[in-house]
Amino acid sequence: MPKFAAGVLNFQSNVYPSKQSLFEKLSGGQSPEALFITCADSRIETAMITQTEPGELFVCRNAGNIVPPHSNYTDGMDASIEYAVAVLKVPHIVVCGHSGCGAMAGAMNPEGLEGLPYVKEWLAFSKAAVDVVKATSADKSEAERMDALIEQNVLLQLQHLRTHPSVAIALAEGRTELHGWVYNIGTGGVTAYDEASKKFVLVDEKYAEAVARHAAAGHGH
Repeated sequence: MPKFAAGVLNFQSNVYPSKQSLFEKLSGGQSPEALFITCADSRIETAMITQTEPGELFVCRNAGNIVPPHSNYTDGMDASIEYAVAVLKVPHIVVCGHSGCGAMAGAMNPEGLEGLPYVKEWLAFSKAAVDVVKATSADKSEAERMDALIEQNVLLQLQHLRTHPSVAIALAEGRTELHGWVYNIGTGGVTAYDEASKKFVLVDEKYAEAVARHAAAGHGH
């Protein structure tokens, strides 16, 4: 805890003054560009990966970057998604998985979750992805199956997102887009799902035209 307290003091003394105008503007409200759903894993730093400033991402995190499908049971994910889409009207929604995901390892091997009833129940929302990988990757190595599961889980959670009424409406109206990403912790690489090729490709390939337009408009990162 002393390390965190010292960090707060450093933020107040050195970081905040350099961005004071930004924080003063943000104190009046937010208008994020994306709802970013990712894993609670401590190795995932959303702002560092995307090089975004405070106020640009509305972040939801949980074990396995899971989005439970819409139901009559309400939880924190349901409420956060609805608020981001219906109130903040985010133009983009990203589901971002990552390499070496412990949650996905647990989903693949649920027998190891005895004594963790809440985790086991939560990871059941990834079962369809597990079943797909077991059916299609029987001849692959364990590492290859895990990589495939991380990707399949992202695709499954994107399907779940579409069942949420606020998301379904936004998609029908063409005011939001869904994105599936996987972040590699060891290399810093990010891949994104490409609907045309039905596979995950490098971010610079997937968004080449958009990045070029962004740069041409005089923006930085």
